[in-house]
Amino acid sequence: MAAHARDAATQARGVANDKVFVAREWAAPRLDAAAHSFEEQLAPKISAMLSQAAAKIDPAPAAKSRRWPMVLLFTGLAVGAIGFAMYRKSTEQWTEAMKDSSADASRWMGEKAQSTTDKAAEVAHDVASKTDSTAGGLGDKADARADQASKKSS
Repeated sequence: MAAHARDAATQARGVANDKVFVAREWAAPRLDAAAHSFEEQLAPKISAMLSQAAAKIDPAPAAKSRRWPMVLLFTGLAVGAIGFAMYRKSTEQWTEAMKDSSADASRWMGEKAQSTTDKAAEVAHDVASKTDSTAGGLGDKADARADQASKKSS
């Protein structure tokens, strides 16, 4: 009985690990696509918006300034770096969450397996004690009948 419960717990642990792996396998490309989308779509729009805002508030634009291309370049780099940092942080948080959930599932399965083992041991003990008491009662009856038979034969 305990071996059966242990086998079931082992199988359930394997299934849970497989499901966690499948979930990670499903989510990883989507996170990567989101990061690329942010870098390719949002970063240029934010950079253009900042450039337009700068042009609107500039009191006297210079005829041929080389400062604005550098500002745009650094702004774009800053936005890209922020996007990359957000992508990395989100990936790390997701990975930690998945580790925690798989650890919780393993711990839960271990507790359930221990509980099942304890219950099986308790049932086995109850059956053994009932068997011993029944066997003891039958043995006493058999002894009494044997005594009666020996008295009749004497």
